[in-house]
Amino acid sequence: MREMYPKNGRVILHVDMNCFFASVEIAHDPSLQGKPLAVAGNEKERKGIIITCSYEARDYGIRTTMPLWEAKRLCPQLVVMRPNFTLYREASFQMFQILSRFTEKIQPVSIDEGYLDITDCYALGSPLEIAKMIQQALLTELQLPCSIGIAPNLFLAKTASDMKKPLGITVLRKRDIPEMIWPLPVEAMHGIGEKTAEKLNDIHIQTIEQLAKGNEHTIRAKIGKHGVDLQRRAKGMDDREVDPSQMGQHKSVGNSMTFSKDMDEEKELLDMLERLSKSVSKRLQKRTLVSYNIQIMIKYHDRRTVTRSKQLKNAIWEERDIFQAASRLWKQHWDGDSVRLLGVTATEIEWKTESVKQLDLFSFEEDAKEEPLLAVIDQINDKYGMPILQRGSQLLRKQEKSFQQKLENKFM
Repeated sequence: MREMYPKNGRVILHVDMNCFFASVEIAHDPSLQGKPLAVAGNEKERKGIIITCSYEARDYGIRTTMPLWEAKRLCPQLVVMRPNFTLYREASFQMFQILSRFTEKIQPVSIDEGYLDITDCYALGSPLEIAKMIQQALLTELQLPCSIGIAPNLFLAKTASDMKKPLGITVLRKRDIPEMIWPLPVEAMHGIGEKTAEKLNDIHIQTIEQLAKGNEHTIRAKIGKHGVDLQRRAKGMDDREVDPSQMGQHKSVGNSMTFSKDMDEEKELLDMLERLSKSVSKRLQKRTLVSYNIQIMIKYHDRRTVTRSKQLKNAIWEERDIFQAASRLWKQHWDGDSVRLLGVTATEIEWKTESVKQLDLFSFEEDAKEEPLLAVIDQINDKYGMPILQRGSQLLRKQEKSFQQKLENKFM
């Protein structure tokens, strides 16, 4: 398949989940399928705006950021769900876990979209075949639809993914730009908001073609350096690379297995858990990473999904430690019912060199002193059923989750 890839250029995918929050709600409750559905904030607390809605709701003219009262006027039978960010984070986590099967070069942009660099993935098939495999995996395993753009750079891949929704796959090459992109108004271009569009209109730039062919000095004088960057992208030029260091709260290493038939033999399931733990360990060691949190996912035959995690006192990376944590979670949370999918994931990832202490005589003594304190912390937290006390290192790692917390504060 190497002949399907450029000799010098790159192949970038942009995966964009369709109506993500609404789709997650439908996957969680299939009875919502086909109904006009909106996810909205609390109307009584003046946060009653539409966060997202299903395509059935959009047929009534309902749009994101519309007041809830207006949406109900347009569609009296609208089903309204309060946002469940725990559910959405879980689905996002699973989504990026599936993407990581295809390449390690992944850059999440938000909770429901990300870029993949598949330039070196020709052994998996052509770019179009890989896109189809990703789309099918997300739909089959998570019941979540997505659109995918295939292009030589990030900007064109993002533009392509917006062209066919839902469940679209679009290939956009530089030679397609004059016909497919240039006739569009500038406000249709990714990265141009209402105010920027107004400034461009002031200098008689109405279309993307006019932006591409406009005078660079005039554009820079009106908008600044950002205007020059926009002009380069209008010409199809974008040198940005997919940056895996941007993984943020999605930084994780995980593996899952969907069984061809439901399984209820605990020995077989534990054997699979051990194999998954081994795979996670190998990937951690390959990247010189360690984990402070192990998570398992159990998907039952009736689509019920249970995700549970264990916060660890020390960083781990070896197979036996990962399997020990995963098997303990399994014994605590498996209800004995037959299982369709099993997953193990290492989260709260850090570089090994930054996290692991050399256990010399002095550090061993310090660890020994800390153990009684950790035991007391665990006892207090167990008594009250919540993390009343935490170590400073745990609090620092939890700061990485501020994006979702801000999102929740805005809409909940």
